[in-house]
Parts: sequence; structure tokens; C-alpha cells
Amino acid sequence: MQIAFAALELPKSGAVAFLVEKDKPLTGLAAEADSQTGGAISKAISASRFNGSSGQTLEVLAPSGLATERVLLVGVGESDKLSAQDWLETGAAITASLLGSGSSEVSIIADANGTDVVSIAEGALMRSYRFDKYRTKEPESKKPTLKKVSIASSASDASKTFEARKAVIDGVFFTRDLISEPANILYPESFADRIGELKELGVDVEVLGEAEMSKLGMGALLGVGQGSVRESKLAIMTWNGGGKGDAPISFVGKGVTFDTGGISLKPGEGMEQMKWDMGGAGTVVGLMKALAGRKAKVNVVAVVGLVENMPDGNAQRPGDVVTSMSGQTIEILNTDAEGRLVLADALWYTQDRFKPKMMIDLATLTGAIIITLGHEHAGIFTDNEEIAAQLSKAGLETGDKVWRLPLHKNYDKMIDCQVADMKNIGGRPAGSITAAQFLRRFTNDVPWCHIDIAGTVWSDKDLPLSEKGGTGYGVRLLDRFVAENYEG
Repeated sequence: MQIAFAALELPKSGAVAFLVEKDKPLTGLAAEADSQTGGAISKAISASRFNGSSGQTLEVLAPSGLATERVLLVGVGESDKLSAQDWLETGAAITASLLGSGSSEVSIIADANGTDVVSIAEGALMRSYRFDKYRTKEPESKKPTLKKVSIASSASDASKTFEARKAVIDGVFFTRDLISEPANILYPESFADRIGELKELGVDVEVLGEAEMSKLGMGALLGVGQGSVRESKLAIMTWNGGGKGDAPISFVGKGVTFDTGGISLKPGEGMEQMKWDMGGAGTVVGLMKALAGRKAKVNVVAVVGLVENMPDGNAQRPGDVVTSMSGQTIEILNTDAEGRLVLADALWYTQDRFKPKMMIDLATLTGAIIITLGHEHAGIFTDNEEIAAQLSKAGLETGDKVWRLPLHKNYDKMIDCQVADMKNIGGRPAGSITAAQFLRRFTNDVPWCHIDIAGTVWSDKDLPLSEKGGTGYGVRLLDRFVAENYEG
């Protein structure tokens, strides 16, 4: 969808959207439009329950006296109390209301002081996303018609500011695309091919196969994929936008392109959703597209482990012992606790090869995090106070919210093992925490944070900024985290 910024005037075609404050009369161009229609707009308000409360909308079709097809009134509540997230959701609400309305364009009249026009534009664009490439028989009546959103205001530099935001949204959309693909289309090799598209933006991409990983001693990662006919991969992305010789920051993602649970087989009901068990890798790849797209002034390394967890006759068994790249041995008690095995080798490889300033890993790691936090927050685990504070701040600013959970030596003891150096699960209690404690053993004391995004990468219902499906969670969070703390 096209986003444009225009002069502050009533449009001559399409739809027009007015922002209305709670319990206040129409002002500015909205009042002018009401006058041109002989009071039809204010009459429609009087005949409805619309009072301008945040999130309310009211549509008036083909009002006489205006050249526009329809008028959409959008409640913003008390405008002086709105955050950037509120303005995002306002823009998204306009797109959601008009996406399939029949109108091909809408002009949003932003003539009140303090209106965040760039966030409105950002929200409008984010809500336009649909993953519909496999809908071959969708009726025309259900297809989107809205092609262009113009924000009419007196802001002079909005277009330039929006360009950087759009690059980040491109990253969000790339993540949504990856997460939404079925597993017969997106598997380790084809995922690596998609990552190769980032080369066009200046990202260096390197892909390791099983032979290379075997030489490196990545027994933890390779064990997960040994039951699949799909070869496991490790993809490395490098963006050099900072000072020459500056140590990079790094992001590591779990990329299990489909997770049956392996021999510890998951229940059949809902298993189709395990195509998005590569959500951590999807977020990391989308982040790299965002950073490269806006030419971020920072050196970044991203590593994603790409595997498929299948219950083949050659699959890893409960009771097996594997040796990780770090040399630490792991007893496999449950083959469905596989993501931490992938991350164990990916984290060690990242710190060993690149010597980063810090590492953040992202993974749809545990169902326990959904029991703890639902679908509102991702869980973060770190013993670095600075990283925790920076992520929490970025989460509040972007709406990709995080909540910190504890690490402690007593939790760490829960994964000690008599057979090997550790076991891959610590039991049902504190499942998300013991998973994080497991990962911590592969960081080699590099400043690190684990983000468990199992509850936030996918939604079974429409959200303010996305329809049902992949949310793109984490791209905007980490882009803001990088911009505020690591760019020179």
C-alpha cells in the first residue's frame, strides 16, 4: 500500500477520515465538511453512540455536498494524552475499517496540533499487511480495495522521517512473510535462500551446511535435525554500518522450520502451527533487513540455526547424549526441548568467532512462557541490568512489550545431570527459567539476554496492528533498542 503526505485540504475523491476527540465538537476541516453536507456528519454522530472515545469509528456513506465517497470518523480520546503507540493504532484502525470497503484511497485529515502524523502513517501501513498468496479462489468482494493512504497535515518533514520508519516496516513484513509460510515451502535450505535476498541491501550472508557444522563440533544443533530429510543450516548475516574495527553487537535466532517434537511427539491437534517455531530466526532476519534498509550506523552480526525436528528412524532419542560445540555434553530427556539445543551451538559459535559486545537470542522456546505472560509480553532473561532496562524502555515505546523474569543458581541446579554435564529439561516447574539457565551456559560470560517470544510471534485473532497470523513481533523492539543504545 502507498503512503503519502499531502497538503492540508479536503480531498476531491476517495474517502476522508477525520480524527475526533472525546466529547468535543467537530473542528477544523471536519467542521467545514459538516457545514458542506448541511450538518449530515454531526447528525450521524447524534444518531449513534459515537463520542470520540479511543478506538471508536463511525462511517457516513456518500454524504451530499462532498466530493468524497465516504466519511470515516475516528475517535482518538484525549489527544494530548496519546502516546506514539496510540497514534499507531489510530492509523491502523483507519486501514482496518477501509481495507475492503470499496474505496481505493483515503485522506486522513491531521489538522490538530500535536498529532503524530508519522506514527499514524506507520500504523496505517502496518495494518495493511495480508498473507494471501495461497488464496486462489478468494471472491473479489473479500479482497482489499484500499491502495493509498494520504495524511493531510501542515508537517513539513514528515515524509523524510517516515522513510526510516518504512524501512523498519519492510523488516516487519519480511518477518511476517517468513513466519506465515508453510513448512513444505520454508525449510532450512529455502529459508537460507530467502536470507540471501538481504545481499541486495549490503548484508554479507554466509551459510554453513552439515559438513561444516560437523567439523565445528555442533553436535547439539545437528542432533535436532538428524531425523529430517532436510539438511540443517547455519546462516550468518553481517552488517558493517559502524566504525571499522568496532566489535559488533549480535542477535541469534532459533529457526526450527517445523517442530513435530521428534520422538517426544507433540499432540496432533494444533501441530500445524509449529510452522512458526522458526519465529526467533524470522525476527532476527527481519531485524537485519530493517537495519540495512535504513543504513543503521552500527556493526551487527546475526546467526540463525535452521533445522527441522522430525520423528524419523534416524531421529534423536530420549536418553541420547550429544556434545555441543562448547565441549559440554547434554543428555536429551525430551526431544521436544530442541530449540535450546539449536541455540546452544549458535550462541557459542557467535561469541567464539565474532567476539561481540553483547548477544541477544530470540526463540519461540517454551509453552511455559505463555502460561506465565499470555500473549501480551515476551519474557526476557538476563543478568545484565543495562540490557534489561534498555529492552524494557524500547518495548514500551514500540508496543512490543517485554517482562523480565529471574535467573538464579538454584534454578540452574535443576538442569544438572548425573549422566552428562547437563540435561535439556529441568522438569515442569519454572520451565521458561530453566530453559534460559540452559542457554546461559553457552554464552561464555558475554553480556547476554534471552527473549522467549513463544506467545507473541503469532496471533489467533486480529490485533490492532496486524490481522490474524504472524505479528512481526520483535523487529521494531530491537531496531529501537539498537538505535537508542548502539548507533554512533
